[in-house]
Amino acid sequence: MEGEELSGAQLIAQALRDQNIEYMFGIVGIPVTEIAIAAQAAGIKYVGMRNEQAACYAASAVGYLTGRPGVCLVVSGPGFLHALGGMANATINCWPLIVIGGSSDRNQETMGAFQEFPQVEAGRLYNKLSVRPSSLEVIPAVIEKAVRTSIYGRPGSCYIDIPGDFVNLQVNKSSVKYVECCLPPPISMAEHSAVSEAASILALSKQPLLIIGKGAAYSHAENNIRKLVDLCGLPFLPTPMAKGVVPDNHPNCVAAARSTALQHADVIILLGARLNWILHFGLPPRFRQDVKVIQIDICAEELGNNVKPAAILLGDINAVTQQGLALQKSLPMNYYTVFHHIREMIPKDCILVSEGANTMDIGRTMLPNYYPRQRLDAGTFGTMGVGLGFAIAAAMVAKDRAPGKRVICVEGDSAFGFSGMEVETICRYNLPILIIVVNNNGIYTGLDANSWKEMLKLGNPATCVPPVSLLPNSHYEEIMSAFGGKGYFVKTPEELQNALKASVTDKQTPSLINVMIDPQSERKKQEFPWLTRSNL
Repeated sequence: MEGEELSGAQLIAQALRDQNIEYMFGIVGIPVTEIAIAAQAAGIKYVGMRNEQAACYAASAVGYLTGRPGVCLVVSGPGFLHALGGMANATINCWPLIVIGGSSDRNQETMGAFQEFPQVEAGRLYNKLSVRPSSLEVIPAVIEKAVRTSIYGRPGSCYIDIPGDFVNLQVNKSSVKYVECCLPPPISMAEHSAVSEAASILALSKQPLLIIGKGAAYSHAENNIRKLVDLCGLPFLPTPMAKGVVPDNHPNCVAAARSTALQHADVIILLGARLNWILHFGLPPRFRQDVKVIQIDICAEELGNNVKPAAILLGDINAVTQQGLALQKSLPMNYYTVFHHIREMIPKDCILVSEGANTMDIGRTMLPNYYPRQRLDAGTFGTMGVGLGFAIAAAMVAKDRAPGKRVICVEGDSAFGFSGMEVETICRYNLPILIIVVNNNGIYTGLDANSWKEMLKLGNPATCVPPVSLLPNSHYEEIMSAFGGKGYFVKTPEELQNALKASVTDKQTPSLINVMIDPQSERKKQEFPWLTRSNL
């Protein structure tokens, strides 16, 4: 109704409810008791605490857990001062919070009023916004701005000062400047060029480390981060309040070797984490002198603190991770990506046969065995060409002594060539062997199709093509298809997952998955390279 009157307390409570505020914590007293009563009447849950500091901590935790600020309601003077710790904690933690403090009546300012204190001025050091409404009519607009400010950009605390005489003062409802609920925070994305630069740095890294901060948890980025960890096989280290974004029992979690992981990483990806005291400021001796930092943060001012980043990605953690995920899916896979998916999808009790240079060496680390006598590889003599023969023998023995046990043969493309025609033997005896060829077009490294064509322009391949190169994009899977088995040619993690699922599920048909990876993909640099002296 046009003539309806509202008290200041009712106006404050309704404005908070209009901004989808659900929880209020505090200690009532002069002059804010009526605000708590009005808040309950408006449907806001009020929790009466015993200390303003604890109330402020509680309200800020609601902001972190829900993404919408909780409210801390305090009385003037000492009550306000006791809440400063909670305000500072919320702002430093980047958690949204609204503090509403009663203050002296306006007509008693500078007169030594009860609990008089310069609260607005004092609040500016601890809050993103510290404001006193000029009239009852503008309270909804002020509250909307405070809520919006608390959740937009880097979240933090906002303080609203309410003069004591405002609480019971009446105002005509029709004269109030009502404001609709503020929109959810805008989702900002990083520049495409910055994402590409970060992906390039990551692709060239030998010992990358993903550090997950609580900003990633606040952004609800867990699904995309888990996909990124799995897709790239990234080791990760969570900061304390980021634990659980990726489960602690994930095989890539290096929390138990935190110091070693930090000291040896050549590329650090910061996901909503800060290079502050918790991470030793990103400086030696805790970090390598030449470490490259890829920093992802919603706050531009945070980018470059203490360490100059090799790449900066300004934006929402979840959105930027999605950008990186999309780009990684379009890049050629490497050994570690491939072995991650193999490890996740093959039976734990399978017999593993492996040969090749990088393929066998990396497989020893990334493909664990859980039972004895279930791994066959090049052995003491380092012999290439043993793989398919070993796999055939293992399948024959398993058929007689352990029916249903799978034989998985993981081959480099060079190693496969030594005995590839034994695929016909496998199909002739209908042995349900799964062959996975990790194909980088060469011995150790190869050439992509374009580079191969450029080489051929130089003359006779016998004099121009590097000795380590094999024919690019050879369709080894067609050998399996030619003899009646199932062949798969895969280039992406999704295609690899689908092929693995189909091959592992089908326990009757021989299969070959030809996995194309980056021709320049190599194993990580060895600390004692006595067997890898070649500079090729």
